[in-house]
Amino acid sequence: MQNIENIVRELALSDNREKKKKLAKAIREKAIENNIYPWTINDFYLARGKGELNGFTVPAINLRTLTFDLARAIFRVARKLNAGAFIFEIAKSEMGYTAQIPAEYTSACLAAAIAEKFSGPVFIQGDHFQLKAEKYKENPQKEIENMKLLIKDAIGAGFYNIDIDSSTLVDLSKPTTKEQQLHNYKVCALLTEFIRKIQPQGLDVSIGGEIGEVGGKNSTPEELRFFMQGYKELIGENTLGISKMSIQTGTSHGGVILPDGTVAKVKLDFDTLKKLSKLARDEFGMAGAVQHGASTLPNDAFGKFPEIETAEVHLATQFQNIIYDSPFFPAQLKEKIYAWIKENLSNERKEGQTEEQFIYKTRKKALGPFKEDIINLPADIKKKIVSEVEKEFQFLFEKLRIKDTKDLVSKYIKPKAIRPDMEDEDISPEIDGEGDD
Repeated sequence: MQNIENIVRELALSDNREKKKKLAKAIREKAIENNIYPWTINDFYLARGKGELNGFTVPAINLRTLTFDLARAIFRVARKLNAGAFIFEIAKSEMGYTAQIPAEYTSACLAAAIAEKFSGPVFIQGDHFQLKAEKYKENPQKEIENMKLLIKDAIGAGFYNIDIDSSTLVDLSKPTTKEQQLHNYKVCALLTEFIRKIQPQGLDVSIGGEIGEVGGKNSTPEELRFFMQGYKELIGENTLGISKMSIQTGTSHGGVILPDGTVAKVKLDFDTLKKLSKLARDEFGMAGAVQHGASTLPNDAFGKFPEIETAEVHLATQFQNIIYDSPFFPAQLKEKIYAWIKENLSNERKEGQTEEQFIYKTRKKALGPFKEDIINLPADIKKKIVSEVEKEFQFLFEKLRIKDTKDLVSKYIKPKAIRPDMEDEDISPEIDGEGDD
């Protein structure tokens, strides 16, 4: 087998889907040889729901660019800290604008584990598998079938953790909380049943639900209870349900951007997060609540998450920001990217937005078009940029208290070899939408 880095690079830059699948299978087989397995975190989360685990928060990390290199950095930090409770994830929208299909993303993460001699389970998650409210209203069945296709492809590629985001279907114009949550829990239940039917034998995919759209009004205990009541009625007693619940606590994806391009300070509702995490565990046996949009929070906020027993926190934008704003990121390439944004994404500029605000909100969408340029950065430049992000990974792992969780994971998670099923992968994820962190 040729150098693993070269295989990942070839896979990432190839436009041939059949070639991508062939290379992805080769990496999966090599990972199995090295006792590295994509797996589900479900049993670990259910143990937390029973009160057997506490005192830490699992980071779920979205890698939008330099995926292989940054995943290697994560594994280096994990080995240094003896950490095992962390998740790699990518959102439905991110797959589109970063040009990373599920098989490619899984391959980059597994290849990174091989390169860093990490062994054991690797948790890979589909983040914000989100339904579009407008499309759902026009044709509910078509929107649901499209989501099923994405889920099938993701699970076939080794995404054994799926966050269903049907919170976009919440209708706050309805008079009662249960009516407001109706289509949310109905679709989540339907997709839960679908996942249970197609998941590989011998594992239960970890499924997450969401009761409040990030950036909207803060979630309430009533919303959680009514969602779960309706959801459990639909899936029945014999179907394993969700293991965590995403809620809204005052954050927004990418943060609130000020006119000068800096991010405004956010006042996170930790009381709501603590209360709903406890409710999710005590009444429904879940791991707890999930915090989205945490990337742009101040550093002193991260230590609070494990204190209040937040189950999981999603992180993305800060890593992208470190890369773009690194003094080592070539100025000429950044100028080229920003010029492309102004020329190709001008229709996304909102009235009253400064150029700094516009660039900040849209530069994530240049990562796909400039994927090759970034991957082909000189090795010494990439090393310096990745080193900056690696420091952030270590800071977060320590603040979230996942040091020495490797042994805890081993106690509850018993992975085994499952061969990939990517024969039917033929998806074109939507580029629009804010379903990422």
